[in-house]
Amino acid sequence: MKRKSIYLIRHGETDLNRKGVVQGSGVNSPLNEWGEAQATAFFNAYQHVPFDKIYTSDLQRTHQTVRGFINQGIAHESYAGLNEISWGVREGREPNTGDNNYYRELTQAWKNGNVELASEEGESPVQVRDRQFPVIETILSRPHERNILVAMHGRAMRVLLTTLFKEPLVKMDDYGHSNLCLYKINYSYETGLFELELANDITHLLSLEIPQTV
Repeated sequence: MKRKSIYLIRHGETDLNRKGVVQGSGVNSPLNEWGEAQATAFFNAYQHVPFDKIYTSDLQRTHQTVRGFINQGIAHESYAGLNEISWGVREGREPNTGDNNYYRELTQAWKNGNVELASEEGESPVQVRDRQFPVIETILSRPHERNILVAMHGRAMRVLLTTLFKEPLVKMDDYGHSNLCLYKINYSYETGLFELELANDITHLLSLEIPQTV
């Protein structure tokens, strides 16, 4: 039976993550020192896996997260379809009460079923799902790639996971995530179904010392 193992990770920490700043597809921030340490820890833990291909978003924080594997010569493709959701005009701004309330009301509306509601000048979960479909189709059209590594973003991961497991988008928040967490997913070409093996796993990070906040 042909199977594909998908190692799905969120990018490592950025300074904006540390500050609690919402960064969507319009904010192309780099990893910070802690994010680089997370990336190294993940590489050290999974460098033994014979990855056939690496897939990332177009944003540099995902590229930097898998740099160790790319430097091994593993083929790499990036897709805008894997980019983070666009949070619109408010993304990248310092946290403030008005924006925090806006995001809270927006995500609550999604939980209540209004998943076609887009952020102001941004995207809705449905729009993110629609741009992910072609990437999913591309990945599944390559059964010879038995082990793949996919690096992307928190909200986009939640959308992707509900899609893979044929769940409604209102279930997005059931999938927790932290910087450089791992979801390991197995796909059967015989049944056309995905099976979850690991969820929001960070055991590869446990040896790191927690950084001091300034």
